[in-house]
Amino acid sequence: MQLSLVQQRIVWGDKVKNLATFEAEAKAHYGKTDLLVLPEMFSTGFCADKIDLAESVDGETISTVKRWAKEGDFAVVGSFMCADSGKLYNRAFFCQPNGCIDYADKRHLFVGFEQRFFTQGNQLLDVTFRGVKFRLLVCFDVRFPVWSRNASGYDYDVLLYVANWPKDRIDAWDALLKARAIENQAYVCGVNVVGEDAYGFHHNGHSSLLDMYGRQIVTFSDDETATKTGKIDLAKLNRLREKFMFWQSNDKFQIKE
Repeated sequence: MQLSLVQQRIVWGDKVKNLATFEAEAKAHYGKTDLLVLPEMFSTGFCADKIDLAESVDGETISTVKRWAKEGDFAVVGSFMCADSGKLYNRAFFCQPNGCIDYADKRHLFVGFEQRFFTQGNQLLDVTFRGVKFRLLVCFDVRFPVWSRNASGYDYDVLLYVANWPKDRIDAWDALLKARAIENQAYVCGVNVVGEDAYGFHHNGHSSLLDMYGRQIVTFSDDETATKTGKIDLAKLNRLREKFMFWQSNDKFQIKE
């Protein structure tokens, strides 16, 4: 299976420009990939205090994503600012080309504006697509290994993180992605943004696709804007899991709200 990572600049609060930017990347990969991975809040930027930019699942962002998936014959994943029943959510989505779309809200809200304005999620987003099992999480979730845990050893094959992660903490991003791959014996794909945000933070990317050993398959240079594609090998993954059944030694736990 082919995964395409879209590392781009997001114009703060400008939905029209952002959708145009990512549409160009999507169209360039029509028929050429299986999964297109977009950053966190790709259509607005991390505008946690710009509540007027929120929209429903029937709004322009998701309608556009569904069109890309159908026309491109690939799945599209990312997150957007969602308004639902009077509350705001950082809502992750996994959209398949047949129009089927699954959602889950970001579990771990970042300190500050996001915690003030947004509501925490409590569901995992696990989807099987073209024979591959995925789990999709959002940015700050990567710091919390219990929420990412491959408890059975076969919960998922690929762990996806979409993010707006700043340069001054990028070493943590790099280390955490690698750790999640190794400890869960899974491929890990993390997609970040580049450029400045309205809070004065710089984002330098470091999107990557890693194998189950934590080795990089796809990498980006600092501040690079591009879409890059890597391949995952389920047979190779399953051989490792069958040879080293580390999951059998997992600590048992229960997640409580």
